[in-house]
Amino acid sequence: MKKTLKITAVVLFVAFVAIQFYRPAKINPPIIAAETLEATTYVPDEVAKILSRSCNDCHTNNSNYPWYSQVAPMSWGIIDHINEGRRELNLSTWAIYDTKRKKHKLEEICEMVTSGEMPHYQYLWIHRDAQLSDDDKKILCDWTDAEKSMLPLT
Repeated sequence: MKKTLKITAVVLFVAFVAIQFYRPAKINPPIIAAETLEATTYVPDEVAKILSRSCNDCHTNNSNYPWYSQVAPMSWGIIDHINEGRRELNLSTWAIYDTKRKKHKLEEICEMVTSGEMPHYQYLWIHRDAQLSDDDKKILCDWTDAEKSMLPLT
């Protein structure tokens, strides 16, 4: 029994070390200032602070990769979440979205924060300060509603 336990521990340790050599790319694509949310949309300071604290790591091309994003298999999940977040909504490329997509994304921002789907619960495990208060949610939803009303009809 002890021998089996030791062999299992050694195999698991070797496997853990081995997977450290498979590192998915952590990419922060260049940010083109003219394509950002701030370039085309009025973002009040209070909204900018909320976005910075709770959204930008996964929804911009300026992700902060903390130390634990260096350790597999956790790194794989983090990179996957960031890539998926950027695919769904990338505030660094907001200006290239068409009007219909912008309206839809503004609606989704309010829906996702109101329902508690965003920020992602796994992100909140480590980033407690990213938790949105009811006031934060109201500020974001009021802002998204105002921005939607300013977009041209489609």
